[in-house]
Amino acid sequence: MSAKLIKGTEIRDAILKEIEAEVNEIKEKHGIVPGLVTILVGENPASISYVTAKIRTAKDLGFHEIQDSQPEDLTEEKLLALVEKYNKDDSINGILVQLPLPKGIDDKKVLNAIDPDKDVDGFHPVNVGRLMIGGDEVKFPPCTPAGIQEMIIRAGVETSGAEVVVVGRSNIVGKPIANMMLQKAKGANATVTIVHTRTKDLAFHCKRADILIVAAGVPGLVKPEWIKPGSCVIDVGVNRVGEKISEKTGKKIAILKGDVDFDAAKEIAGSITPVPGGVGPMTITMLMRNTLNSLKFKLGLM
Repeated sequence: MSAKLIKGTEIRDAILKEIEAEVNEIKEKHGIVPGLVTILVGENPASISYVTAKIRTAKDLGFHEIQDSQPEDLTEEKLLALVEKYNKDDSINGILVQLPLPKGIDDKKVLNAIDPDKDVDGFHPVNVGRLMIGGDEVKFPPCTPAGIQEMIIRAGVETSGAEVVVVGRSNIVGKPIANMMLQKAKGANATVTIVHTRTKDLAFHCKRADILIVAAGVPGLVKPEWIKPGSCVIDVGVNRVGEKISEKTGKKIAILKGDVDFDAAKEIAGSITPVPGGVGPMTITMLMRNTLNSLKFKLGLM
């Protein structure tokens, strides 16, 4: 019997409706809406596409949205000044600097210049520390890990006492989701193991997992025989493995594969995320929720 599909698109739509309802309620009671600024330096096609999706989502939710596009030759000094401008802007609750930045600009220096209370990406060291402490200290969990946890919760997967294995140790996904799953919190209280491509026996660890979260960026890394029957498999990998002609448009589109052999895994797992349409749609959604929460913190509603 095939596994239950955990569809990110459906969960995204439900959460966005919840956010929109909260935005309307806050606007009615307080006369204010969440403010989000996206700073884009240069014309990286992937960055433009991602930023465009963020802008559209923010506007659809009724946010005050600013798209601040800057030329490729913007200096680091001017970018830092721009960040400071929005740090001081009371109408802005979330500041997003789209990465990668052009050569000559220190990504870390720029991200660290963002006010931690407006760092809705959750990358500032202060917010990383808050995440590690857990509980009421947490303000802005990184968006992709937050989306993963939300999917697990809404799929009805039991996490308390569960064996969670995270494949991948990135600062953006692997480390934060591992930390989130072990906290004393809803959708957590798990026993967590982190493995990676240098782990001696990946299969051994993966087979133990009640919940297997794979974020290694290696297509087809996790084999079906590594999956515990009935487990929950969250595939974060989005790997371009070629191109094909779209039957709808006749244009070339990318062929995407996850880090898990989906076709085989879905016959073993109890629940699984597809690629595409799984974790991907959740990232922007959780960015919007973090921005809303930033305003709620400011208004004393959280």
